[in-house]
Amino acid sequence: MTTNTKGGHFRNRAAALLLALLSGLCSSLASAESTAVYAGKLFDSESGKLLENRTIHIVDGRIESVQKGFAKRDRERLVDLRNYTVLPGLMDMHTHLAYEYGPRTYMEPFTWNPADYTLRAVDTARRTLRAGFTTVRDLGDSDNVTISLRKAIEAGTIEGPRIFTAGKAIATTGGHADPTNSFRYDLMGSPGPADGVINGPVSAREAVRQRYKDGADLIKITATGGVLSVARSGQNPQFMQDELEAIVAAARDYGFTVAVHAHGKEGMDRAIRAGVDSIEHGTYMDGETIELMRRHNVWYVPTLLAGEWVTQKAMLDGFFPEVVRGKASTIGPLLQNTFADAYKRGVKIAFGTDSGVSRHGDNAREFALMVAAGMTPADAIRSATWNAAQLLKMGDELGSISEGKRADIVAVSGNPLEDITELQRVAFVMKDGKIYKAP
Repeated sequence: MTTNTKGGHFRNRAAALLLALLSGLCSSLASAESTAVYAGKLFDSESGKLLENRTIHIVDGRIESVQKGFAKRDRERLVDLRNYTVLPGLMDMHTHLAYEYGPRTYMEPFTWNPADYTLRAVDTARRTLRAGFTTVRDLGDSDNVTISLRKAIEAGTIEGPRIFTAGKAIATTGGHADPTNSFRYDLMGSPGPADGVINGPVSAREAVRQRYKDGADLIKITATGGVLSVARSGQNPQFMQDELEAIVAAARDYGFTVAVHAHGKEGMDRAIRAGVDSIEHGTYMDGETIELMRRHNVWYVPTLLAGEWVTQKAMLDGFFPEVVRGKASTIGPLLQNTFADAYKRGVKIAFGTDSGVSRHGDNAREFALMVAAGMTPADAIRSATWNAAQLLKMGDELGSISEGKRADIVAVSGNPLEDITELQRVAFVMKDGKIYKAP
């Protein structure tokens, strides 16, 4: 009798404990923010194919599962996109959120304060997100505006895409991204590593370490001349080999990737041999450069939209300074052919627009230019989803709609594999499970 009583007592305690655990679990599940998204068509960015009739289950900003058919669970909020094509959040690997080119751009360094650039960036970030771009790389600003912008977005203070920023780009004296390039002598001064200007391996390492101190996510260097800088050459090499190697070595110590603005072949080749991660623009790359990129596993970010934009503006009298106008009319038209050749030869391509040259929010126009140059619509979309995530080394978090990843989801009403311009009309935007735009 005593044994049976003790056994019953233990069983009751065990049952009570189990009930408490189940109650706590149910309470936890009930408090979790759960959403079911019905997707009539779903773009699988890994395979490049469209899947039909899927339910995406999202819990606390992450994708819990993707199931065939439509099946909403109890207590899940429903987002019904059965009449839409659903895709992973789009990703632009070359933006400048603090800038947007206009007729007074070359006067802004003399008339604008950091707060002016910051307030502009708040607006451009919102436009970028609502255009369907949930993640961007920002490749150069002034006063580390985009580092503060990134923090404000992460804190939920303002709307914007997830930002990976280089902060201030690194140049050489007089090179593209030297902040006092073309200034009159008494204003020119002698900017150094903290300002993004280096000369020699020692100051190159110092500049990288300063970016770490500033809170940057990656390194951006300008290995050749540029189109929009007020300087004669748009393609001459502007870093020596030992400077490039010092930057890459220091960057690796701090966990940085290195993105390289480059138009001219020699500057590109030097940077690729030094071990950089991506070439931006790449206007004058040839077959030898392409093979170097393939051999060294370097990404190409083409920025065709910037090429189209500068070509059009170069036709307008007075829009550019004459030294810029000549470069824009020469370099701009070449990008499409360069891209077509690189794609045919199998270079790894990640989507990037150089928005800030063109208007922020128009980023998706890049897709149409890529397709016009011979890229398949599926590959163009993969460049802005799966490929971009690999370039960022965030493939376990971003780039596809799959279990465990962040719930970054966009949708369009038509089929972008049939008409790539559908991506210019994004109807739905979700980032980290939060809806920012809905039909």
